[in-house]
Amino acid sequence: MKVVIIEDERLTAEDLIQTIRQVDPTLEIVATVKSVNEGLTYFRSNPSPDLIFSDIQLGDGLSFEILNNLHVPVIFCTAYDEYALNAFKVNGIDYILKPFTTASVKAALQKFKNLTQVKQDEITRQHESIKRLFLDSRATKVSSLLIHFKDTIFPVKIEEIALFRLENDIVYLLTFDKTTHYPNKSLEELEDIVGDRFFRVNRQYLINRKAIINASSLFSRKLSLSVSVPVKESITISREKSSLFLKWLSGETIL
Repeated sequence: MKVVIIEDERLTAEDLIQTIRQVDPTLEIVATVKSVNEGLTYFRSNPSPDLIFSDIQLGDGLSFEILNNLHVPVIFCTAYDEYALNAFKVNGIDYILKPFTTASVKAALQKFKNLTQVKQDEITRQHESIKRLFLDSRATKVSSLLIHFKDTIFPVKIEEIALFRLENDIVYLLTFDKTTHYPNKSLEELEDIVGDRFFRVNRQYLINRKAIINASSLFSRKLSLSVSVPVKESITISREKSSLFLKWLSGETIL
């Protein structure tokens, strides 16, 4: 049985590959896709696999842009809350809650193998249901993050946060008044929490729209950002991601 993984975080993808091989060495992992653009290109010239493990939020969009054209059973890799997980079950889509374990991967694979037949129209319906769920959850984000510092817990309003930055495997946030806090969450988790007010410009930065002063073009067709708070290095956006970023910056809804 052939398997494709859709995951933009290299370490997560490598961990998943290793776990799948431990659970079932007979599975053949034929490709790892890291973006929407890469996925669309790959599946234009390669046959569909028997099963896909997929994250939902990729750096350049949602994995549904790839999946809706494939009609392939999918096991989602997600950091959703309990409400969303219940909806996954209702719609017949299995999931692995990040951080996943050998047991959770094994259970998901067993559920897939127990399916005698998966109809293409049912797969499409399931994907659309999960997509609506994801977009609805992004529209109702929390207003504050809880920060734990020593023996205290206090809220920081998301509207007061200029950006999040990953440095030496640690994520910190910087507010507009230049205060630093440590949210004890990954950028992927924070991206889901803060919603469309922020954009994941690259692997290091998740930035509030209100923090952006301007964007300038570079010779390589990348973009360089100027922001209203001090940062340690130049913030750049790849050529592949620039168009999506400009749509977001203009306030256009990104699906």
